[in-house]
Amino acid sequence: MTALLTVLLACYLLGGLLPLCTSRPQLQNTLAHGGAAAGGLTGIVLGLVGLFAAQPLTLSVPSNIPFLTFALRLDPLAAFFVLTISLAGLAASIYAQGYVSEYADRASIGVVGSLLNGFVLSMTLVVLADNGFFFLILWEVMSLLSYVLVVTEHERPGVREAGLFYLIMTHVGTAFIILTFVIFSQEAGSFSFDDFRHPDQRLPDGLRSIAFFTALIGFGAKAGIVPLHVWLPYAHPAAPAHISALMSGVMIKTAVYALIRVYFDFLEGVFPWWWGFTVLSIGAVSALLGVMYALMEHDLKSLLAFHSVENIGIILLGIGAGMIFHAYGLHELAALGLLAGLYHTINHAMFKALLFLGAGAVQFATHTRDIEEYGGLLRRMPWTGLFFLVGAVSIAALPPTNGFVSEWLVFQSLILSVQLPTLLLKLMLPIAAAILALTGALALVCFAKAFGMAFLAQPRSGHARQAVEVPVSMRVGMGILAGSCVLLGLAPMLVVPLLDRVTGPLTGVAISDKVLALDGWVVAPVTVEFSSISTPVLAALLVGAGLLGLLIARRLGKGVQARYTRTWGCGLPLTPRMEYTATGFVQPIKQVFETVYQPTVKLEREFLEQSKYFLRHQRVEFHTEPLFETYLYRPVVRKLLAVAERLRVIQVGSLHLYLTYIFVTLVLLLLWAG
Repeated sequence: MTALLTVLLACYLLGGLLPLCTSRPQLQNTLAHGGAAAGGLTGIVLGLVGLFAAQPLTLSVPSNIPFLTFALRLDPLAAFFVLTISLAGLAASIYAQGYVSEYADRASIGVVGSLLNGFVLSMTLVVLADNGFFFLILWEVMSLLSYVLVVTEHERPGVREAGLFYLIMTHVGTAFIILTFVIFSQEAGSFSFDDFRHPDQRLPDGLRSIAFFTALIGFGAKAGIVPLHVWLPYAHPAAPAHISALMSGVMIKTAVYALIRVYFDFLEGVFPWWWGFTVLSIGAVSALLGVMYALMEHDLKSLLAFHSVENIGIILLGIGAGMIFHAYGLHELAALGLLAGLYHTINHAMFKALLFLGAGAVQFATHTRDIEEYGGLLRRMPWTGLFFLVGAVSIAALPPTNGFVSEWLVFQSLILSVQLPTLLLKLMLPIAAAILALTGALALVCFAKAFGMAFLAQPRSGHARQAVEVPVSMRVGMGILAGSCVLLGLAPMLVVPLLDRVTGPLTGVAISDKVLALDGWVVAPVTVEFSSISTPVLAALLVGAGLLGLLIARRLGKGVQARYTRTWGCGLPLTPRMEYTATGFVQPIKQVFETVYQPTVKLEREFLEQSKYFLRHQRVEFHTEPLFETYLYRPVVRKLLAVAERLRVIQVGSLHLYLTYIFVTLVLLLLWAG
């Protein structure tokens, strides 16, 4: 571990410092992203070493600062997240080699590349930290670096506001995280995670419940759970594409890591059933609302940001189900739920990073994020279209992709609630499964819109007509993630045993031999008699059916002369104005869920002078009401501003008065301490 960690630190530090030592943009690009790619490769090896290690690997360096120890611990849980972060970081670094040329005249390539190295390194160290004080420092560094990267194009309208919104929300979350660690440290007597795991005396039930909620709020703000998700659709679109990919693909997963660490490690998996039910309920609401709001978005990156909320919800569905089963002593089912949540964690990291890189490639070629201005890009950008399609079918959970496998396992873990002794949970978990099914259907519609409107039909604007394929390095970065999506879907026999090494120590039981059957070719939820599926066989059947259809078509088409002609358009030449728009595509869903969306519709019509029955021009705009911002955040902000306005009276500009405030405060603190 020490050697690999040294190499990893060297790669990221050199990748962060060397670009600042030269003024040549091309050399800065090579040094920064070459260092990040080398660090990613080293991190992949480090993660695999940690997964296969017989015992957790530790490294500790004491400091003179009270409570602070530079302690690192590579156990299977940390190793899994190191592997996930490093794989996404490797792909994003290679992609950035070609992508950052877009920013050559608007930002320093050396600075952006240096910050990228620091960002990926901070995420890696966050999941390795084994001291609460050290964790908080790294968490803050990760948050600040991501903020600076979000505001890379700070001169653009709305970018600074998006960055500020993100910064406020992440620090609100940090305050609750600090409170969580303070609760643990009061009983443990230190900020060491090892003392958190093995305190001299167990936390009282009341404090345990407080720690549960503070951790859920603190880390949930970073993960983007509803209603703490409001920063995602602002910050993710504002950042450069490769940074958006890392923020959505892996940064928000550090919060998932921390929740599992707190609930299953620090609290040793001892908790009441309602903790799991709370996590499950938040996951169900986040999944459904995330995909519903994504459907209404026509900014491609905002659409993907809302899908991060959806997929965090799906991950929490698996974790919440695992917590419920664990509370009732059904350890195999608990391991299944946790394994399903972790499987979807790495799957989402791969396909969401891929989709953000694909969106960045489309923006690179067209200079717009508006789906309504795309169209016909598949002919002009075939590789980007292919990779984006892989990501789209993966996030839509179509078989045999990786998204299908993990969502199927989450679904099965929810259906297995029949084994729970409580009638309420026997009913509520299947309801959560129904919400997951609805979420999957809406996600399919959303990405049919995203891919169809962007890559098919005719170009709707000059931007789309002038688009060309992106540089090779960008295609390689997307190709790595697309290949990962395919591998994770077709080879669960490789993934499940690795995940079992993570869930086994946390739940006390190994289940890979019960989840996999027929030498790993079949995946089953603990028992093959309940249900089972084989993605390799599904893939073979789909490929075979396609080849058989092609063969039949060729046989029947022998001797038939092919004719090529334009599509018939009722005697009129086909134009882009005749195509479905993204707005029109989701109109039926908007009407079905009108209560949630609360849309405002603006209709402008201009008729011909000769007759009021014939339109010359028509324009439709609709706006959905952001419910949480309108009814939760804005009233709170107004109250805070009103209180701040009242408190302004104490700020009179008198130094003597300020010194008096300090003196009175010190006296009161001394009296309270005495």
